[in-house]
Amino acid sequence: MISAEQNDFMTRVGPGTPAGQLLRRYWQPVALSDDLAGPRPIRPVQLMGQHFVLFRDDKGQLGMLDRDCPHRGADLAFGRLEDGGIRCAFHGWLFDAKGNCLETPAEPATSKLCTRIRQSAYPVVERAGTVFAYLGEGEPPAFPDFDCFVAPDSHTFAFKGLFECNWLQALEVGIDPAHASYLHRFFEDADTSESYGKQFRGASADSDLPITKVLREYDRPEISVEPTDYGLRLTALRKLDGSSTHVRVTNVVFPQAFVIPMSAEMTISQWHVPVDDTHCYWYAIFTSFTGPVDKQQMREQRLKLYELPDYTSRKNKRNNYGFNVEEQLTQTYTGMGDDINVHDQWAVESQGPIQDRTREHLGSTDKGIIAYRRMLVKAIESALAGEGAPMLIDAAQARTLTGPPSIDGIGQAGDANDYWQSADRERRLKSDWASARLSA
Repeated sequence: MISAEQNDFMTRVGPGTPAGQLLRRYWQPVALSDDLAGPRPIRPVQLMGQHFVLFRDDKGQLGMLDRDCPHRGADLAFGRLEDGGIRCAFHGWLFDAKGNCLETPAEPATSKLCTRIRQSAYPVVERAGTVFAYLGEGEPPAFPDFDCFVAPDSHTFAFKGLFECNWLQALEVGIDPAHASYLHRFFEDADTSESYGKQFRGASADSDLPITKVLREYDRPEISVEPTDYGLRLTALRKLDGSSTHVRVTNVVFPQAFVIPMSAEMTISQWHVPVDDTHCYWYAIFTSFTGPVDKQQMREQRLKLYELPDYTSRKNKRNNYGFNVEEQLTQTYTGMGDDINVHDQWAVESQGPIQDRTREHLGSTDKGIIAYRRMLVKAIESALAGEGAPMLIDAAQARTLTGPPSIDGIGQAGDANDYWQSADRERRLKSDWASARLSA
């Protein structure tokens, strides 16, 4: 157990909070590129309790500014995109993507007021269909050469969803390899040839064995946790018989992302980003090692499950997550449908807006969560002391951080490290873009 004070130390992220100071030193996903499609590419953004307006100006440049106009506080998210910036609808003050005030048209023609006005602006970049922003002081860290950032745009797809709970408990569901055997259990195995774009519905690599069957029938994984340059590597082993072992390798990328296998051909890189202390978005980048991603199919699959513009799940706590008792008895462990994100959402939202960790009792399978919390607390304390923290990297360091390897497959009993390293290399050798990087 931890104390209430320790819990607040890790979870609260508003301006001036210890964890908030740490997370503001990293790039944070704030929107999908798709959110800025259409005739009016403006989006209000709430991040770590602060309010911003994200926009693409009439020249295609991205900008993110504080949302309240510095004149009299009107909402810039209702502004007009014109004349090289965003214009407040109240009095017509115009700001460019850097926060410079270009015009104060209601003022006298001789006024120099605009030269003394500047709106707070934040660096923004696009990577793999996702817009990232940086709220911290000084230069932001470099983006690592991870697969999701170096794969061609054609081989990535991005999506997101809203969770109504604190970011930390949402992240921790991905640091728990044991839960998949229960929370995501299916009582019948679907046709794996129909699994494209669906998590835990395909076959494990190097076999035709459905992942659902492995998770259902082998529910006591042997879990190990290893520190890495980017965070943590988690390995879960399920011994199937005397000659084969199911190996699942997942990764925690500090401070708040994980990389997991979706199938033999695709991985998921997922961030849990605080909206405020009691809401967060998950942002997922799917990366294909084979052919281009069928983005239309992936998006259509998910739009059946989520409502825009806020990407709220159609199954949520207001309708009991679609719970069906007959389904729970005969089809799924939760009775909440096939979308594992809904399963995760129920699990973490049912813990409360901010989980009361003074009441929890961790077990041996929670070793990844324990290791991550220790890393998080140490990094927060370092940030408060003005020192460094994991993954605050420069361009040279970024080039050394690749992968990270994420595997779900079945190998011969023996050294699991040999298997997943070999499986990862073979996957890359078969991939046009990844094999080119191996030989570089």
